[in-house]
Amino acid sequence: MKLPIRAALAAGLLGAALLTTASASAQSATTPPDPDANPCQRECLQGYMDKYLAAMAAHDASADIFAKNVRFTENGVRLPFGNEGLWATASGVGHYKFYVPDVETQQVAFMGTMMESAPSRSTGPAAKPDPVGIDVRLRINSEGKISEVEQIVARPDRPLVGGGASSSPFPATGEAVEAMGSPNEVFKEDIPEGERMSRADLITTANYYFSGLQRNDGKGYYPFTDDCLRHENGMVTAAPKGHPPGRLGPIQTCKAQFENGLRGVVTGIRDRRFVAVDRQKGIVFAFAFFDHRPIDWTWQLGELFKIENGKIRRIEAIFIRGPYGMCSGWSTYEQCRSEKIQDVR
Repeated sequence: MKLPIRAALAAGLLGAALLTTASASAQSATTPPDPDANPCQRECLQGYMDKYLAAMAAHDASADIFAKNVRFTENGVRLPFGNEGLWATASGVGHYKFYVPDVETQQVAFMGTMMESAPSRSTGPAAKPDPVGIDVRLRINSEGKISEVEQIVARPDRPLVGGGASSSPFPATGEAVEAMGSPNEVFKEDIPEGERMSRADLITTANYYFSGLQRNDGKGYYPFTDDCLRHENGMVTAAPKGHPPGRLGPIQTCKAQFENGLRGVVTGIRDRRFVAVDRQKGIVFAFAFFDHRPIDWTWQLGELFKIENGKIRRIEAIFIRGPYGMCSGWSTYEQCRSEKIQDVR
């Protein structure tokens, strides 16, 4: 029996719709979601960082989470991925964990610790695991894979031969960062939605720290809150009035230190790469280089800033000493020499 034309047409359209739906369902089971339509959110990005750290500890550069041609640098040097640098020596994930997810750019930054089992000198068996301080940036590509890995690893002093304790008056970075326990509660607070600054304004405010510190004459613009607190390599280096003295004596406030103590110390701050912005928490994470030209000394660092109402309230940094004038491995030569803002997207 023949169907009426109208009924046949409806049946055909229904069949086509069912086929299309089935095809789309089959595709969605194998095809990652479009990041522009359904980007990885905060918990998702944090999850990628957890997977990355666990993979490094297990020495498992699985294709399940990593892109085929993942690009990897450690301490500014591009290395083969999966078997060099901390990937060769990591033995576990540390306890201090600070995540800065950036939903807009599908990147996530991290400041914290890993455990590393490495010889205490260039020859000999591996020593007991040491905590090392780390800064990490990951990029998640459109296929849901980690395509870029950038990290700084701050290791304890290890002599080439012999042994003996370090001559530094400061604790090893990993040890000091681990002792912090967890990020300060201030970092965990959401900025009220109506008070959240734009991405550009957050980066501009964080950059005032860099522009104020380089070639500082004590008369710059220093937008710090009165209760500003700064940790560098796990140690308090600036704090509100009344804070107990540190290893080198009394500790100044963030603003007083810029006005009185840090004049002319840093000759230039360059390759300023702002790589993660968390507007919900008011946190900005940046990589940069601090040059001390008179002594041919450069610090390579990852630094994060908690910003509220246009002022910097908290600062944390993990950094290492590198060759004078070195670059990140991610910038052009001109960008490396520049003191301009780079909003890395």
